[in-house]
Amino acid sequence: MIWTLLVGLVVGALAKFLMPGKDPGGIIITMLLGVAGALLAGFVGSQLGWYREGDAAGFVASVVGAVILLAIYRAFIGRRRQIPSH
Repeated sequence: MIWTLLVGLVVGALAKFLMPGKDPGGIIITMLLGVAGALLAGFVGSQLGWYREGDAAGFVASVVGAVILLAIYRAFIGRRRQIPSH
């Protein structure tokens, strides 16, 4: 579990490095982004036949998954900030 979180932190940090900009959230969001990116990459890879059931995604695929999730996260958070509150 700790190894997964450490790898998630590295993957999330790489995703943020590849897509610079302001992001709300700190180390926890970065870690969750990396772990979720790896899960997304593993799921998509298994559906496409790249990985067998239960195989973990590769490091590069995990970073790509995290970048995709970061783009979605920024779009969602950016949209929430544009909505005026009354």
